[in-house]
Amino acid sequence: MNRFEGPSVAEAKIKYLDGDFQVITAGTFVTCAVTGKAIPLDDLKYWSVDKQEAYIDVEASVKASRT
Repeated sequence: MNRFEGPSVAEAKIKYLDGDFQVITAGTFVTCAVTGKAIPLDDLKYWSVDKQEAYIDVEASVKASRT
């Protein structure tokens, strides 16, 4: 079983801030706005404050900024 399986797995609701984020609703991951892939909260490094969305990596972040 991986960390995205099981009954305790849920998508977190996040408020993205400058240089930090605030967990509004507890969960184990968020979804990348570009790829649709799950991002474990421990690995969350890229997001947009203006769009309030998360990105799995820098490439996804750059792609989102161009749209």
